[in-house]
Amino acid sequence: MKRLAVEVRDLQGSYGERLALDGLDFEVGSGECFAVLGPNGSGKSTLFSILSTLKQPDSGVVKVLGFDLLESPDAVRRSLGVVFQFPSLDKKLTVFENLWHQGHLHGLRGRGLRERVSSLLSRFGLGERHGERLETLSGGLARRVEIAKAMLHEPKILLLDEPSTGLDPRSRRDLADLLFGLGRESGTTVLLTTHLLEEADACSSVLILDEGKRVAMGTPDELKSQIGGGVITLESIELESLRKDLSQELRLEGKMVGTGLRFEVEDPHEVARRLGEGFGERLDLITIGKPSLEDVFLDRTGRSFNGSSAQPGGEG
Repeated sequence: MKRLAVEVRDLQGSYGERLALDGLDFEVGSGECFAVLGPNGSGKSTLFSILSTLKQPDSGVVKVLGFDLLESPDAVRRSLGVVFQFPSLDKKLTVFENLWHQGHLHGLRGRGLRERVSSLLSRFGLGERHGERLETLSGGLARRVEIAKAMLHEPKILLLDEPSTGLDPRSRRDLADLLFGLGRESGTTVLLTTHLLEEADACSSVLILDEGKRVAMGTPDELKSQIGGGVITLESIELESLRKDLSQELRLEGKMVGTGLRFEVEDPHEVARRLGEGFGERLDLITIGKPSLEDVFLDRTGRSFNGSSAQPGGEG
């Protein structure tokens, strides 16, 4: 059996008067890079607040490294490094000064603290930037300083709330590599919330939330393999009549999603060939793709990740 870093059972939590988490169950194995994926309003922020001990649950059980969150909150806090969505660094201080003063808050002093700061600066590629003020750094580098700060007291679990917010694509990729490295090099469990599909796809396990409920959980490959061989999306100025004809002539049942008609098929290239031969003049665009986490969300909820409804048969 894998050792559990986080265990959540029948969790309920409110945001104001709204039930934000409704009977949530999941586990995070030690050393995993685990993503909680969901659109805005799915309950991610409430879950993060509960896991980071900022908010108490309405009911249910939350255990962190075996410590019950309600019975042993101090032990839970000592196990955690927390990176919030919005920066918590002093922009007028240097990189080194931010880490040095944070170390004092954890009771670290003198040579031990200096060695710890130096080690983190090296690990996160910040050694040459140690004397630069935060306000001069790029968003990606500043995010690295945030994570280094959270790792000063050597926590077993790193919690991050929307860590890629405001970062460019390259900085996002660099951050993903950094987070995976933490698990491989030090055994740190990384748990992050995100609304970015590509960020979740880079993690070892994913929990997909919608309206406070778990709709899917597993490795990204496991979840995508449940969809089928591939996804075809058609664009046309006559989608509704095309949908009906494809249903009658090719027995293809599609879903209207946004401005396209979407099909999940076992052999997308063969289906695309048949579509081109029989309906090419009526099609503006045929797109073939592998199943994505967005397809998983659509399959489980009936809505695309950005909120538009999928309409089987063009209805509903």
